[in-house]
Amino acid sequence: MNLLDFVGTVVLVTASGALAPGPLFFGLLTHDSNEGARAGFSCAIGHTMVELPLVLALALGLLAAASQPVIKTGIGLFGGIGLVGFGIQQLYGTIKTKQRRNDNKAIGLPASSLVLGLALTGLNPYFILWWLTVGSMLIVQALSFAAIVGVLIMYVAHVWMDFAFLSGIAHLAKKGKTIVGSQHYRIVLVAFGLILIGYGFKFLVDAVGI
Repeated sequence: MNLLDFVGTVVLVTASGALAPGPLFFGLLTHDSNEGARAGFSCAIGHTMVELPLVLALALGLLAAASQPVIKTGIGLFGGIGLVGFGIQQLYGTIKTKQRRNDNKAIGLPASSLVLGLALTGLNPYFILWWLTVGSMLIVQALSFAAIVGVLIMYVAHVWMDFAFLSGIAHLAKKGKTIVGSQHYRIVLVAFGLILIGYGFKFLVDAVGI
């Protein structure tokens, strides 16, 4: 796999997680802030403050796995199953669920956008599960590709979408607009759900060597 293929894989696999509505998405929409895009950018920084140490810790723990075929196969299987599962969940949620109402204001949100990003990332079990399955598979591929440098390339290819999307959402929220529930947005989510499932089966086939 060359650099362009590797980055393309990371972007396609992780875009669904960045674009899918989750705690950060809805928390930012209901956050009482007039900062617009700056609030989204600060929220993404808080998200990164939790995510980057987790990625580096997983990378150091998986460093030996990059050269162990049995461990790589196991991670590939779990990652592939995770991709298929997350893809099916995204399809089901997008097709069956209408515009989601959010009650975050009722329970109170942090005043700081940075703290919002920290809290809604660190307390999100879906986020942790994603990195322990799909994310670990990408980390092992990155280690095989270019060791720790490969992990940093992988992370940059992943995290820019969080900054761009959260900043855009916060900007639209300040303008009184939202993409939640729009037909085009739902089509994009369905497309990425199918892409996830496709990649999941590909990684499962690669893992078992069929």
